[in-house]
Amino acid sequence: MTDSTTDTTGWSCPMPLRDHPVVVMGHGGGGALSAELTRHLFLPSYGGETLGGLTDSAAVTLGGARLAFSTDSYVVRPLFFPGGSIGDLAVNGTVNDLAMSGAVPAHLSCAFILEEGTELSTVGRVAQALGAAARAADVTVVTGDTKVVDSGHGDGVYVNTSGIGLIPEGVDIRPQRARPGDVVIVSGPIGQHGIAILSVREGLTFGTEVVSDTASLAGLVQAMLAVTPEVHVLRDPTRGGLAAALNEIATASDTGVVLDEAAVPVPEAVATACALLGLDPMYVANEGRLVAFVPRTHADAVLDAMRAHPLGRGAAVIGACVAEHPGTVVARTGLGGTRIVDLPLGEQLPRIC
Repeated sequence: MTDSTTDTTGWSCPMPLRDHPVVVMGHGGGGALSAELTRHLFLPSYGGETLGGLTDSAAVTLGGARLAFSTDSYVVRPLFFPGGSIGDLAVNGTVNDLAMSGAVPAHLSCAFILEEGTELSTVGRVAQALGAAARAADVTVVTGDTKVVDSGHGDGVYVNTSGIGLIPEGVDIRPQRARPGDVVIVSGPIGQHGIAILSVREGLTFGTEVVSDTASLAGLVQAMLAVTPEVHVLRDPTRGGLAAALNEIATASDTGVVLDEAAVPVPEAVATACALLGLDPMYVANEGRLVAFVPRTHADAVLDAMRAHPLGRGAAVIGACVAEHPGTVVARTGLGGTRIVDLPLGEQLPRIC
């Protein structure tokens, strides 16, 4: 309540309005605001059926070959964090986007946007980390670009990478293929990347160091596809976390998702940090995890293959795809009730990738 003498001209809403006339941080958060920006501004401007699929990477045909093509930009702050750096993310993030279509990643482009005054030793560390990550992912950087912006108009180093890879014959992985009866599998514990970034950025400690899970998932995906090409959906839950990924899949396939909240693997340090900060681990970003929708008849074999791979040892079944409540994700709680797991508006932790 206010009276007629209260000056409200300097007040601001703590959450961005849905019809906000300017860009806000939430537009880059991978949630509802990002989706609205894409659907109502970019898609009408660009057009094209392939882009309208809104997958992590586009599947295109060129010269008889099926290619996956993806691009991403990285603006993480700080540049270096426990378990990785912006250089690792620039490789792993794009490689993983390609892998989520079942592709075998092959080549990357890399563009650096540098702020005037940034130490060349810092740029060198980023470049070295990027090169090491590319070698570990078995991809090659084949072209690139460098631009410099005025001091005060950047944040040290921004990186863009684009990538291409070959999609094997018989593989058709996209969010529209989720079907009622599919089993939902996550490849390991969630929330580590976002909390690792936050701990360094804010100087917080949670009893033990939380290390980012950043990694290339291409090898894990190939191990899964070696069992069966009938993997319906793959998605890496980065911005917006597991909740955003599942909501996007439910919406694209017009199906529902039911989670067993107790089955979702959350490391103790991540759970402690989230409890202290009022965060939900399902909305915290990951950079080395995937969620898979697999027909129930193949689920056990795929799960075994995942657990045999170093990046899938913590894989767990966390739910199922259902015909009920299409486009909605619900979680069964430990108390026997259910709660809706919404698509986030923006993101809990900005500038994490």
